[in-house]
Amino acid sequence: MKVKVTNTKGTATSAEINLSDDIFGIEPNDHAIYLDVKQHLANKRQGTHKAKERGEIQGSTRKIKKQKGTGTARAGSIKSGIRVGGGRIFGPRPRNYSFKVNVKTKRLARKSAFSYKAKSDQIVVLEDVNFNNIKTKEFINLMNGLKLANEKVLFILDENKDSVYLSSRNLKKVKVVTADSVNTFDVLNASKVVMTKSAVDVIEKILN
Repeated sequence: MKVKVTNTKGTATSAEINLSDDIFGIEPNDHAIYLDVKQHLANKRQGTHKAKERGEIQGSTRKIKKQKGTGTARAGSIKSGIRVGGGRIFGPRPRNYSFKVNVKTKRLARKSAFSYKAKSDQIVVLEDVNFNNIKTKEFINLMNGLKLANEKVLFILDENKDSVYLSSRNLKKVKVVTADSVNTFDVLNASKVVMTKSAVDVIEKILN
């Protein structure tokens, strides 16, 4: 699959890059995507939620009323979960939500995500970019040149470049990542995926 390389002003150059069909042209596997995205979201959960149960509530241990003769149900504790101010019945406890997904499944999920974007013509290959100064205005000009000012964009670099990353940090709809840290959720969550030429080589090397 051949894609035109775009310069930083948003103009297509004469150069072309060949995207590997083994990564950008496979039949997407929806279940692999589901597992990978589910794991990604689960790993982001803190799991620190906690509610007090009846054994942890402060209160009197006196029996509320006599056992028999009242005509109503027996009641032994003011801390019972069915009473106002009582403990929570089967309340949430701290837990770890993370679970394991095989490396091959995660790799297939990323390939499937890239293939969906390629089929929808939502991938832009950009010349290698680097800013001399850390300025948000420069990154905004880059997005305007690519006509992606109001789009949710995932920007993939071949390596960590502080000048680009820090220039984009104030923009809510832009996320800048390196090719070795990109995940399925970020690819699918973006309306456009912008990759530098060098980043494509890194992605193909990792996923092949």
